[in-house]
Amino acid sequence: MSVGTAGGGESDAELWHRLRSADEDAFRELFMRHSTAVYNFCFRRTASWSVAEDATQATFATLWRRAVRSEVEALKLDSARPALLRMARNECSNANRSRDRHLTLVDRVRTEQRPPADNTASWVEAESTMAVIRQALAALPANQRDVVELVAWSGLSLADAAAALKISVGTVKSRLSRARARLARTELAALLEESR
Repeated sequence: MSVGTAGGGESDAELWHRLRSADEDAFRELFMRHSTAVYNFCFRRTASWSVAEDATQATFATLWRRAVRSEVEALKLDSARPALLRMARNECSNANRSRDRHLTLVDRVRTEQRPPADNTASWVEAESTMAVIRQALAALPANQRDVVELVAWSGLSLADAAAALKISVGTVKSRLSRARARLARTELAALLEESR
């Protein structure tokens, strides 16, 4: 089963076409198909579960607002995922900027005593690990980071990543190659090898 269809149902392209007329059922189905992928992408971009959740909600809220205003562009591929990840990338950038501006407030909230949740330790560990990975990726230029996040982490094909970034497949390949070379001696090398 491809990403663009689910169990004999409508394709992403068909759902997207209906969404352009503010069809709630089409929106709901696209959300069900792609929200997990968008959330995972947002977590990798932000290194925070809560910010990723906010960015995912913002991505789909923005999509729905555009649908209601008849401002959703036509889908150029069979899958809606590249278009959604492009929107999510923008929401993550906004969320990261906002988080940076409010860092003092966040630090103060974190110092408050809260009863521990059952999975708090694993969440903190995952956020800490992702923060280390984000720091290693910070050594790359933004355009190379984007390609790594879309191809290596989000599983997009080179063509889908090219569509999401509005660049050629050759440019995606060259950026991914340069990213591999720069990160060859880091813990991220294995991740990049898996995306070959």
